[in-house]
Amino acid sequence: MLISNSLMATDEPKFTLVLKEDKFEIREYAPKIIAQVKVYGDFDDASSKGFKILADYIFGNNESIDGNSRIEMTAPVEMEAVSQKIDMTTPVLTEGNNNTWVISFIMPDNFTLATLPKPNNKEIKIISLPREKYAVIVFSGLIRESSYQEKENLLNKFIKEKNLKTSGEIKIARYNPPWTLPFFRRNELMIKVN
Repeated sequence: MLISNSLMATDEPKFTLVLKEDKFEIREYAPKIIAQVKVYGDFDDASSKGFKILADYIFGNNESIDGNSRIEMTAPVEMEAVSQKIDMTTPVLTEGNNNTWVISFIMPDNFTLATLPKPNNKEIKIISLPREKYAVIVFSGLIRESSYQEKENLLNKFIKEKNLKTSGEIKIARYNPPWTLPFFRRNELMIKVN
């Protein structure tokens, strides 16, 4: 119990709720800083690789200006498929060796670009994001190919009904550690809207 509490996220990015209808939301996020890494592989493998690389960074594999190199864990962990310039013929979660993913941790809002510890791993990029608006579907359980497709279809239907314009790729946001029972897990699919 002590271990799970110490690894659970305590901070989430700030947003204004613009609209809420059942499991759908439109949120306007405040500016934030993220740490992200690009990884390759199938969904589960890439998720694990990316998480480990970013966890290594926040748990101390970095250079800080004040000597305190540990960064508090936040939620969610975001995962996004990197789009490729080919026709989409299979679901995004398809098994394969050439899938490219971007995994991101949101940095606690008490940091600025100047005060955030610098990663020792050169694959990690630190990015400052402006205020952004997202359409979101919230759900529980495990993220599998079938559930992903179902939730993606529902989110796209909501977006079409609201006449929203999207940009970028759908992100998968996970809020709980992997040992959390599936029905207690909080997940989201989210996409930027204009």
